[in-house]
Amino acid sequence: MRTEQPADRPAVLNLVARAFAAGDGSEPVESRLLAELYACDGFLPEFSLVAEDAGTVVGQVISTRGWIDGAPALGLGPIAVEPDRQRAGIGAALLAETRRRAEAAGESVIVLLGSTDYYPRFGYRPASESGIQAPNPAWGENFMALPLASVPPTGAFAYAEPFGRL
Repeated sequence: MRTEQPADRPAVLNLVARAFAAGDGSEPVESRLLAELYACDGFLPEFSLVAEDAGTVVGQVISTRGWIDGAPALGLGPIAVEPDRQRAGIGAALLAETRRRAEAAGESVIVLLGSTDYYPRFGYRPASESGIQAPNPAWGENFMALPLASVPPTGAFAYAEPFGRL
């Protein structure tokens, strides 16, 4: 587990394309999103992580600067694991390292849009329980938050700008 370096980007983008492949040969939206996140003002290099095995990138996660009614927050995603390495703890390790770094940096909350079958085991709960509103109300319980501060900010969450083009 380490901080991603610019030289990792081709391997990371290829990994994300494989992890989110739809089977029709089209580029997954997550690949384009990740490329745009690297270039946006919300990019936080210390929260772009890779998992390696024998020098090969097998997992990736990024968290970018988001805002809750003007207060800083982290927006996690995308997160990707090599398809043949999924369910081996790589995603869990990436989430744990993201949390560790966020706590060390004094971040107040991490939010994400994801599976209610997966993320609650890592402490994520529907963001509405913490008083955080999703950019899209239709996301419902799939928009989750992991409060890191005793009193995280409340209000409407805004992701880094590239998310708005999805």
